[in-house]
Amino acid sequence: MSAGTSLVVNGQAHRLDLDARTPLLYVLRNDLELNGPKYGCGLGQCGACAVLVDGVAARSCVLPLQAVAGRSVTTLEGLGRDGAPDPVQRAFIIEEAAQCGYCLNGMIVTAHAFLAANPSPTEAEVREALRFNLCRCGTHVEIVRAVMLAARLLAEDRGG
Repeated sequence: MSAGTSLVVNGQAHRLDLDARTPLLYVLRNDLELNGPKYGCGLGQCGACAVLVDGVAARSCVLPLQAVAGRSVTTLEGLGRDGAPDPVQRAFIIEEAAQCGYCLNGMIVTAHAFLAANPSPTEAEVREALRFNLCRCGTHVEIVRAVMLAARLLAEDRGG
């Protein structure tokens, strides 16, 4: 057991008395009861477990709790505000960019971080940004369309 690890998840401070080597994914799902991040491969390769750590997309299945001590973690649940989806989530809904939905957490979280860094991407840039997020259902076309729509929605929100 550690002496405790402090972190902020979705804007809420937490102090957890867990082994510092515990994967962040397990903490989020088992201890904080957040179901957005999914267990996919357990190797950091599929992206289903993606979260934002200080605004940067990270694979929570291979990220030990000690690596996020004192940092801000945002899960899929933390993107929307006041019960309303954020623009990226809204775009995925509008474009019906889901089939089974298992990959969507990682796709949305990764797209959110990508669009923060590149607010006016080309389709090729979107494809490159999401190439390490796996989807076996074949909804890639809808997912790319959703990210492109999200870029437009975010621009509208910024007044552009």
